[in-house]
Amino acid sequence: MSTALSLMVLTALALVGGAVFLWRRGGARRQAILMLVLAAVMAINVAIWAMPDGRGRTLAGGPAAAPSTVR
Repeated sequence: MSTALSLMVLTALALVGGAVFLWRRGGARRQAILMLVLAAVMAINVAIWAMPDGRGRTLAGGPAAAPSTVR
């Protein structure tokens, strides 16, 4: 899971860089805005998976960190 989250962060950074490049180049401003929106969605998704709850567990922690529902 940590590999997937790391790849998402790297992809979001690449999208921001590509959006800045397209914006400065001109002409493809709509695509640049869409790239920034996608990068923001990916960053929010990573934050949701990586932020700990009240007990210090994260969604990315795997099955061992998940709350047990079976009694």
